[in-house]
Amino acid sequence: MRAGLVGPFGPVALVERDGLLVGLEWRLPAVSGRTALLAEGLAQLQAYFAGRLKRFDLPMDWGSGLNAAVRRAMAEIPHGETRTYGQIAKQVGAAPQAVGQACGANPLPILIPCHRVTGTDWFGGFSAPGGVETKAALLRHEGALLL
Repeated sequence: MRAGLVGPFGPVALVERDGLLVGLEWRLPAVSGRTALLAEGLAQLQAYFAGRLKRFDLPMDWGSGLNAAVRRAMAEIPHGETRTYGQIAKQVGAAPQAVGQACGANPLPILIPCHRVTGTDWFGGFSAPGGVETKAALLRHEGALLL
């Protein structure tokens, strides 16, 4: 099941399967429906976009193995702050490159804030349309990037 909205960073759709959010897509769904979880997820996204929500509280599929460890570490980064791939790597006991790959594989950007992870002396990538420009816009929205 999918449901979407158009926010300040473009269209987004949440994807639900078996009572968990499993994806955030950067487009509106072709076919949509509303469940209580999708409605709550969209309401929390709207509150985040409006600056009223700092942390999402939704049932999500965290994945498994290293991906799950990296996603949980990203979810712990406070709103308005960033961490480097190296810092997350130390936290989860992996190489920074593996952390970067896990960030890139995050199916729930914004909800699991991979935009808060950067390189030590570079910005890193981002999966959204607009790439790093959207990442920068999300960080500016949270007050973590003052450019």
